[in-house]
Amino acid sequence: MLLSRRLCLLLVALVWAMPVAAKAARGAAQAGIATAHPLATRAGEEILAAGGNAFDAAVAISAALAVVEPTASGLGGGAFWLLHEAKSGRQILVDAREVAPGAASHDMYLDAQGQPRAGVTLNGPLAAGIPGAPAGLVHLARRYGRLPLAKTLAPAIRYAEEGVEVTRAMELGLRFRAADARGSPAFAALYLPGGKPVVAGDVLRFPDLARTLRRLAGAGRAGFYEGPVAQQLVDGVRAAGGIWTLDDLARYAVIERQPLRTGYRGMTIVSAPPPSSGGVAFANVFNILGGYDLAGLATVDQKHLTIEAMRRAYRDRAIYLGDPAFVTMPLDRLLSPFYAAGQRTSILLDRATPSIQLSGLLAEAGEGTNTTHFSVLDPRGNRVAGTMSINTWFGSAFIAPGTGVILNNEMDDFSIKTGVANGFNLIGAEANSIAPGKRMLSSMSPTFLESGRGVAILGTPGGSRIISMVLIAAQAWADGADARQMVALKRYHHQYFPDAVVYEDGAFTPEEQAGLEAKGHELELSSRSYGNMQVVTWDRATGRVEAASDPRGAGDVTVY
Repeated sequence: MLLSRRLCLLLVALVWAMPVAAKAARGAAQAGIATAHPLATRAGEEILAAGGNAFDAAVAISAALAVVEPTASGLGGGAFWLLHEAKSGRQILVDAREVAPGAASHDMYLDAQGQPRAGVTLNGPLAAGIPGAPAGLVHLARRYGRLPLAKTLAPAIRYAEEGVEVTRAMELGLRFRAADARGSPAFAALYLPGGKPVVAGDVLRFPDLARTLRRLAGAGRAGFYEGPVAQQLVDGVRAAGGIWTLDDLARYAVIERQPLRTGYRGMTIVSAPPPSSGGVAFANVFNILGGYDLAGLATVDQKHLTIEAMRRAYRDRAIYLGDPAFVTMPLDRLLSPFYAAGQRTSILLDRATPSIQLSGLLAEAGEGTNTTHFSVLDPRGNRVAGTMSINTWFGSAFIAPGTGVILNNEMDDFSIKTGVANGFNLIGAEANSIAPGKRMLSSMSPTFLESGRGVAILGTPGGSRIISMVLIAAQAWADGADARQMVALKRYHHQYFPDAVVYEDGAFTPEEQAGLEAKGHELELSSRSYGNMQVVTWDRATGRVEAASDPRGAGDVTVY
């Protein structure tokens, strides 16, 4: 029985160019997994088959992705895991976001004239925050899992030791980062042997990373944040101009937070609170849209209003949001339907609002798939939406020698100067400025959608576009879309500045495009598809579980 299931799953993986979806028979006890890589999906399946729950599977999948998808996440980065415990009904957001090192300072990336120094927030160890992902894996396993870390990390260790095939995405990412990566001998030795990037089809082995994972499995957080690994990390970082200390690593702490909940059209959206901006943005947008009879409007007007709501939500993101341990945010106001009613007074149905006319920030200057997401549902109804990141392609393109760990460049997610755009063209203000020990604002938005219909577990990479992608998928689910349809949707996005609607080919009909332009929207066709959404849905009435992986990626699913 199990063998036949695996053969079917292999056939599914062969047709990755289509939206990957699977359905189980009605009435069976079911589990569903959707990830961005077939080996990560296999890791989750292996752990569920061994008696683990969704939280054990989340540990295995997260660690596996750190090995097989190093462009996007890893032990050198951070994560948000949104959890639902079926037995208690408890929901929690496990915040393993990176933090600024203790020696970080407000103006550390500015020159003597107060202007940003080129590249320093993106390349090399000075761009790296203190990683949270390893501590988060230990936290998940020990507080919510049923299996030991040695079991849940075993698939990732096996992949690292036996080797994984270089994907096309990895090859393209290396071409993009090759010049920066040559500054890290340990990175270059692995990914640029002989001075040339590895190519799709090559097999890479990660012995240093396997050793680091084994230490994490054996000693828990002390295996990474103390002892030999911690010393190697700090020595490597400081030798290359970074500012980490052993105390920075020892002080790192995972935080559990209450998710934010928003109602819209009979649906509850459960998502991440600050330092994620997702939950606040969803509340802002859906509270605004809830004041309109969208079903009675033409589709061009529906999309116009959605764009205008996005514009205002991203404006508020830029001005108000940051790490709640460091800034006081007006969340009661931002989450209030009365605030949304005030927002609607500035929205006109017949024309776009130029962003410069909204009170807020002005951009002084001036996306990515370099994050990853998975969704898991186990047969007991436990569920996890997990989003992990090292920020841009291969993070800071730096490996601390002997560790195999690619460091993030999440310091770029701080507002290094008010109004200056970061790598995703997002602007910010003092609320998201740099301070020692502070978590940088994030767009990662692991999300649950809940209604009488059932549950959807979803999320995606995409930098600043994560929020708009999840938002559009949530609208579709409210309209009756299934998992396959949600991941395949054509996407559009507005983030306040730049004042333009970025859209995928097919997101608008010719009539909608003409109508939006007539209202004054500047439309910008994306040069490529973006995002890599992973969705699992559960129909309460039938018990049917569906899983779907974005057709833009090479992910895989399992349902059984």
